[in-house]
Amino acid sequence: MATEDQETVDAGLNDVERTDKEYVFGTWAYQSEVSPTEIVGGDGVYFTDARGNRRLDFSAQLMCSNLGHSADRVADAMAEQARTGAYFAPSLTTENRAELGRLLAEVTPGDLSKTFFSTSGTEAVEAAIKIARLYTGKHKIMSRYRSYHGATYGSISVTGDPRRLMAEPALPGTIKAPDPYAYGSTLEPMESLEYIDEMLMLEGDTVAAVLVEPVVGSNGILVPPTEYLPRLKEIAHDHGALLICDEVMAGFGRCGEWFGSDVFDVTPDIMTMAKGLTGAYAPLGATTVTPEIAAHFEDNMFCHGHTYAGHPVAVAAGRAAVETYIDDDLIPHAREMGEYLGDELEKVAADHPSVGEVRGVGLFRGVELTKKEGERVPFGERKDKISKGKTVVDEVSGHAWKNGMHLANMINTLIIAPPVVISEDEVDEAVAILDEALRVSDDAMEN
Repeated sequence: MATEDQETVDAGLNDVERTDKEYVFGTWAYQSEVSPTEIVGGDGVYFTDARGNRRLDFSAQLMCSNLGHSADRVADAMAEQARTGAYFAPSLTTENRAELGRLLAEVTPGDLSKTFFSTSGTEAVEAAIKIARLYTGKHKIMSRYRSYHGATYGSISVTGDPRRLMAEPALPGTIKAPDPYAYGSTLEPMESLEYIDEMLMLEGDTVAAVLVEPVVGSNGILVPPTEYLPRLKEIAHDHGALLICDEVMAGFGRCGEWFGSDVFDVTPDIMTMAKGLTGAYAPLGATTVTPEIAAHFEDNMFCHGHTYAGHPVAVAAGRAAVETYIDDDLIPHAREMGEYLGDELEKVAADHPSVGEVRGVGLFRGVELTKKEGERVPFGERKDKISKGKTVVDEVSGHAWKNGMHLANMINTLIIAPPVVISEDEVDEAVAILDEALRVSDDAMEN
C-alpha cells in the first residue's frame, strides 16, 4: 500500500515519469521520495521539461554539463563514430582514441602523459587506486573525510562523506584524514597537513597514495590555501606515497583553469577525470599518469581493463569536447565569467543574513547557509545526506526550481557550477533567481 505522502509525490507525474518511477531506481534516494521529471530538450545553459518549463542550469546538472546542452560538435562526432563503427575491443584503436590521449597529455599539468580510458569518474578512481598499488607495491590509500570519489566498491571506500556508511565494511587499507576546512574542524587548513604528515609517519611505509580533490566538490566547494596542495605533494613524496588528484568535478574549466591542480600549480602523479571530459555527452573516465609510472608497466603487467575501455563513441565525444574547449577559448572565458559570478554572489550574500559564507574559484562556487546571523549554525548536517525528508537547503533549491532554475545542493551548501559557456546576462538571470530563493532560508532563521 502506498502511503499518503507517496501518493502526493506520485500525483503530479505524467505517464513517462510514472513508468520511470515504477521500473527504474532513483539514485541515492529512498524510493518513496523519488519524483522524476521528464526532460524533452536542452539549448545552451537551459533545458526544458515535458510541461514546457524552461530552466537555467545553474549547476550543470551534476556539475558535469560543462559545454551546456547544445554542443553540436560533440554530438556530431559521436554520430559519425557510431556510423563508422560503434564498438571495437580495447586491443584495437581508433583515430579518436589516439588523438584524445595526445590532447590530454597536452592540456593536463606538467608531464602527465599516458591515459587509461574507462566509462565514469568512479572507474577512473578505481584505476588510480590499482595503478598506485601496482606501482608502489603498497596497499593503503589515504583520502579525506569531506570527499566524494564515486560509488563502486573501491571509490566509495575512499569516499569520506556519509554515503560510504551503508557500503561498509570498506576496502581494506583505506584511511581517512582531516580536511582543509576551518569551519568544520578543530584544525586550521595548514595544521591539517601536519596531522597528515604524522599519520603517514605512523602508518610506516605502507601508504601507496594520498587521494584528494584539489577543490572539494559535493562536500561543500572547499578551496584550500594556495600553499596547501604543493605542500601535500611534498609530504606524500617524503613518505614514499603518490599524490592522486581527483579532477572529475573540478576539471575542464570548472575552476577557471583546465584543472583544479592548475590553480595551485601542482602536477599530481596520477589524475582522474570524467564529467567535463565529454561535457557529459557520453560516459567517459580517464586516469592519466606521469612518464615514470607509465614506464613501470612496460615490463610489469598493467593488470586492469574493461570491455568498454576507450569506447569509440565516448572517446569521439571526448576529443570533440577538448577541441571545443581549445578552439572556442572556453578556459579563459570560464575564468572571466568565474570572476564576474564571484562578485555577483558576494553582492547577493550581503543582502541575506542566512548566507554564512560564499566561497569557491572560477565557475565552481558554494553558498553555505546558516540559521544564525554571524555564526555558523547549519540548516543541513552530514546525517541529512542519508536521511529521509527535506531540509531548508532543499527548500531553497526547490524554490529556485519553481522559478525556473536548477540549483544543486549538498548538506548545507548550494552548489553553483554552471556550464562554462554561460554569459554575463545568464549569470545575472540566475543570480536574480537565487536572490529570491534565499528568502526561504532568511525566513527560516532562528531568532
